[in-house]
Amino acid sequence: MTIFKDAFFIGNEWVAPASDRRFTLLNASTGEEFGSAPEATEADVDAAVAAARKAFDSSGWSDAKPSYRAEVMQRFVAAIAARGDEIARAVSTQNGMPIGLSAMLEGQFGAGVVQYYAQLAEGLGVPDVRPSQMGKETLVDRSPLGVVAAIVPWNFPVTLALNKIAPAMAAGCTVVVKPSPGTILDGYLLAEAALEAGVPAGVLNWVAADREVGAYLVSHPGVDKVAFTGSTGAGRAIARTCGELLRPVTLELGGKSAAILLDDVDVGAFLQGVPTASLLNNGQACYNGTRILAPRRRYDEIVGALAEFANALVVGDALDPATQVGPLASSEHRVKVESYIGIGKQEARLVAGGGRPQATNRGWFVEPTIFANVDNGARIAQEEIFGPVLSVIPYDGEEDAVRIANDSAFGLGGSVWSVDTDHATQVARKVASGTVGVNGYMPSLGAPFGGIKASGLGREFGPEAIGAYQNTKSIYVMG
Repeated sequence: MTIFKDAFFIGNEWVAPASDRRFTLLNASTGEEFGSAPEATEADVDAAVAAARKAFDSSGWSDAKPSYRAEVMQRFVAAIAARGDEIARAVSTQNGMPIGLSAMLEGQFGAGVVQYYAQLAEGLGVPDVRPSQMGKETLVDRSPLGVVAAIVPWNFPVTLALNKIAPAMAAGCTVVVKPSPGTILDGYLLAEAALEAGVPAGVLNWVAADREVGAYLVSHPGVDKVAFTGSTGAGRAIARTCGELLRPVTLELGGKSAAILLDDVDVGAFLQGVPTASLLNNGQACYNGTRILAPRRRYDEIVGALAEFANALVVGDALDPATQVGPLASSEHRVKVESYIGIGKQEARLVAGGGRPQATNRGWFVEPTIFANVDNGARIAQEEIFGPVLSVIPYDGEEDAVRIANDSAFGLGGSVWSVDTDHATQVARKVASGTVGVNGYMPSLGAPFGGIKASGLGREFGPEAIGAYQNTKSIYVMG
């Protein structure tokens, strides 16, 4: 079936694009073209920002009762959930995410994100009155920031969009979403859900665009806040623009996280956790623990177990429920990952994978790949590969393990594995990272998620995320 989209979602209407420029939609598992969608120009961005500005300034959304916004968001939850299967198939077709994973993390978890913030929105109207040392009292007033530019990557396009949309809606902001050219169809499904839910016109708008037009959106005079998930390089460019404009920005960027296997680790339990802690989404997750730190005493045992595990993973079509590792998101991205595998063959010892699966010559597949005898200074240990490639690094003692884990430009995720959970938690506290898992890794909706160092600024998830979409004003009552 060929899919042909001919409009953008702006102001609750399907608006014809300002040009005839289009994106081609490709199936990651086959490499075949299966549709196309319009590519936004600066004029399309202007229209989307104008709709968001009008909605913020005059629709009543920004100063509506929190209970009303919560009610709208609950209807949005139901409309998203009703499209869960369709969303999962759209994501998996476009970016290669195994369908079992996309059904859970894109089809279900995304609706859960909106549900969580809808519940928080109901309590946002509670007055915050604080004692004053110089007067009677201080009233802390919070108001929505305004128009938000939400720039979303291709690896988890639905959840990462809703990570921004949901707290922004709860706060009373309006949003212009710019999805990645690699994952466009899911945005149309979310837009349809917004229409069905009765989200007021202009509160949510979608325009797919390339990086140049995305930069125009970031610097647009009608935008009050930028929320971005993507590469560290792009994040630095956005930070420079927002710094010059003194525009609030949240950046969730790259990572090169470490999984520390303590000396008493249960290797079998670790291998059960590898798919979500180190190889999630075909290795295309920013927080994946792709540096495996193994105690030297058990190094050969762990390397052998990982190699055997990687060789047994089922690699196949993203829409096949049996698939554990699907294709990479694009042919260009596969070239990048394969270039790092080539570097790894010069820097370390290849013990599993390293090539393309022989069973198929279609799609953008790379075998799950394990390198041993890796020095932490190697490029494959320091640079984000963003594919199913793990580096196993030996260490001598826990202090050495923590030192190696922290010897990175990044600080987003990580994990510590031990039969002694309390001790593993103590080690986790020493890891310089925004998030760390103990005997597993999966972000929690109720707790802040984000990185330090080159992994970003600000936090998503948890009640803290709403504050990123609010202005705070102190009103000093003197008498």
